[in-house]
Amino acid sequence: MDSVIQISYFIAAVLFILGLKRMSSPVTARGGIVWAGAGMLVATLITFFWPGMHNYALMTTAIFLGGIAAWWSGKRVAMTDMPQMIALYNGMGGGAAGAIAAVELLRGDFHSTTFLTLAILGALIGSISFTGSLIAFAKLQGWIRKPLRFPGQSWFNLAVFAAAAGIGGWLVASGEFSGSLIAVFFITALAFGVLMALPIGGADMPVVISLFNALTGLAVALEGFVLNNAAMIIAGTVVGAAGTLLTQLMAKAMNRSISNVLFSHFGASGGAEESVEGSMRPIDAADAGIMMAYAERVIIIPGYGMAVAQAQHKVKELMDQLLKRGVDVKFAIHPVAGRMPGHMNVLLAEADVPYDRLYDLEEINAEFARADVALVIGANDVVNPMARSNPDSPIYGMPILNADQASNVIVIKRGQGKGFSGVENALFFGDNTRMLYGDGQEMTGELISAIRQV
Repeated sequence: MDSVIQISYFIAAVLFILGLKRMSSPVTARGGIVWAGAGMLVATLITFFWPGMHNYALMTTAIFLGGIAAWWSGKRVAMTDMPQMIALYNGMGGGAAGAIAAVELLRGDFHSTTFLTLAILGALIGSISFTGSLIAFAKLQGWIRKPLRFPGQSWFNLAVFAAAAGIGGWLVASGEFSGSLIAVFFITALAFGVLMALPIGGADMPVVISLFNALTGLAVALEGFVLNNAAMIIAGTVVGAAGTLLTQLMAKAMNRSISNVLFSHFGASGGAEESVEGSMRPIDAADAGIMMAYAERVIIIPGYGMAVAQAQHKVKELMDQLLKRGVDVKFAIHPVAGRMPGHMNVLLAEADVPYDRLYDLEEINAEFARADVALVIGANDVVNPMARSNPDSPIYGMPILNADQASNVIVIKRGQGKGFSGVENALFFGDNTRMLYGDGQEMTGELISAIRQV
């Protein structure tokens, strides 16, 4: 039976890897999710046959309730709320790894110091990911609206982490598994996760989600070694590696070093912000529609405002109308547009926008200078020229989309507020920029009507 279990775990691991590989392309992503889900199903079912396994009723009940909750939330959660759902589910993975470690520590039956060390590390990392992800969820949900910072915060956070690590080290060195000492260890680890996430600014949330995803994968892999579970080891390693690579990409897109991401200062403000001179000039939908209808090249830049307005389907309809008139339409996707990596890609894919019309920052930036119109829908910080011109700006050095280099810029925006980072956007005051105020979906609909009447 042991051979059957190990072969099943191997098959599950292969399905995980192939599923993740297929998720790298929008063409095969849906199939990749199915493959990975099949791998999880195999791993779950075969675990029931693990030697010495018991509490089958409890396991079945937990799987049933968890499955129902996941199915219900997956059906009900809007695409605009997907980032916080991902943060919440990621936290559950870290919490599960921490819970496994807690059970093993209370049991105290370790074959070697190596396995005990791995259990402690998995508990520490999983606990941090759990509470950190919950804080990220609360921020994305709008329950926590401002970063919480106080003098000496970095040193205080370091002291809490050192306490957790020190207690973990004592557990390894002494081999004494006191229930009270284990409880203090988990409390300090959970507290550090909260403290780590509280000072994070909203503009850095894509980096944070990727980071906690990597931590969850690492924690699961470590606990897999403790349980001698090949499926957990491989799945956790794959998730941890993918999360780490994604964190590096997001950090690069935010112009932040990995050390800066790991050791707080998320969203820390820079120096004095340069005031923006001039005024925002409005335009009505009819004039904007005419401008786009007679353009040769239009680049559309989606942002979180498009997600909030659920305007992706109207944007697809706008693209179709422009294409009928022979206009070359492309979409410029910034790596951190939205509240999670790939947020805009997912929304546009949902609206059946062809993937070959979506271009990354490096691919599209050179084309803005030849574009007749750049249409910005709900994006803000990712098109702010202050990132290039003002060394004192908090976003200085962040790679941006060069929307300001287009001949004309139309910005669909609800009002004159600042972006998620709280920085004034110089693009909105540009001589070639006109503001189309209103709801993203409504204004896009008016643009479609204006183009049809031309």
